[in-house]
Amino acid sequence: MGDVRWTGPAVALVTMFDDGGAVLARETAAHAARLVAAGMRAVVVAGSTGEAAALTDAERAEVVAAVREACPDVPVVAGSSGDWWRQAADRTEAVVKAGADAVLVAPPRLGGALDVYYGRVAEAAGTAPVLAYHYPGVAGGEVPVAALTGLPLAGLKDSSGIPARLAAEIDLEWPGAVYTGSAALTGYARWLGATGAILAVANVAPELSLAAWDGDAGAQRELIRTEQSYKAGPGLKAALADRYGTPPTRRLG
Repeated sequence: MGDVRWTGPAVALVTMFDDGGAVLARETAAHAARLVAAGMRAVVVAGSTGEAAALTDAERAEVVAAVREACPDVPVVAGSSGDWWRQAADRTEAVVKAGADAVLVAPPRLGGALDVYYGRVAEAAGTAPVLAYHYPGVAGGEVPVAALTGLPLAGLKDSSGIPARLAAEIDLEWPGAVYTGSAALTGYARWLGATGAILAVANVAPELSLAAWDGDAGAQRELIRTEQSYKAGPGLKAALADRYGTPPTRRLG
């Protein structure tokens, strides 16, 4: 398998929609380019933050292609999870064809044999690396730490926010990259030895995300407050609209 690992914060990108709910691929890509210019090391498209569950497969590929064109100098990772291996494999093949450098894939929500599931996904991905996505209850099922070394993976995004689990992933004797998806663990993850972070809050606070990763404790606390503020209030899309003037429309929630 190939390797597109990056070090440091990446953005878990939102997907923009117009007032009628239609996908705005070019506007989404323009936002991605703005965040890359602000220092984001990679862009993750069509993940849970990107409302992937509400995208058609054609829309997913369209957004990937637009972001790839707008962000030629950083890795573009595409979510391609599915409820069974065929769905995930088909999505993986489509997003790689659209320009994704790697894929982010959660296990099926209802479980199953992970070696078969990820094996089929890896076949569909070809030379593109496969990252597992551990965020049970939000994005599919669980990825047990003990299973990681036996799967055809280039790494993992762990959004559980559990420090001990993150440490166990980093301590594994495997070559996989480990990315936290938890804003609260951004600085801690670097200190512990993680490869990087993939953050939803980076959509609205890229500078704080970078500073927290670099060990600025004040920035880490402010990053947590920023995330808590939009989660307790109008939501991430509304916070983005306030800062950047982007469309606040959501398909989910």
